[in-house]
Amino acid sequence: MDNLENSEQEQVAEESKKLKKETNRKKTDKTKEELEKTQAELAELKDKYLRLFAEFDNYKRRTVKEKLDMMKTASHDVLEAILPVLDDFDRAKKMATGENSSEVFPEGIALVYDKFYSILKSKGLEPMDSTGLVFDPETHEAITEIPAPTEELKGKVVDTIEKGYKLQDKIIRYAKVIVGK
Repeated sequence: MDNLENSEQEQVAEESKKLKKETNRKKTDKTKEELEKTQAELAELKDKYLRLFAEFDNYKRRTVKEKLDMMKTASHDVLEAILPVLDDFDRAKKMATGENSSEVFPEGIALVYDKFYSILKSKGLEPMDSTGLVFDPETHEAITEIPAPTEELKGKVVDTIEKGYKLQDKIIRYAKVIVGK
């Protein structure tokens, strides 16, 4: 009976080993499949990453080029708009040497100034009026301080040496002013 029991135990042990081997083989096969699948996903993600990186690099280059082109075009537009004023100055210069120059010249200069000013205004340039306003270091550059001519001009702009200008609500030149103290 011991032999029969031993033989049954051996058979059970052998079947158990076979089952474990089969289970391990299935697990190994499954693990290999998962590994291959994960490696394929990784390769796909790497490819997507490289493509996205290259696309972003191209985007950066393109935007830099577009900015440079826009700057060139913007200055071209402004210069093209100012050319008629240059032509007017040339005509005024010729007229200044003529016999009627003293009568017509100031009027011609005023017309050229108005034309030039309207072109700049159409491009978004606005002068900043400063005289009589309270001194503001955000919009003014104090050149000097002088005794205020009146009590109400203390701490205010007494005179403007150079006008300040804004372009589309952004200050491009601060007003140079004299402040009363």
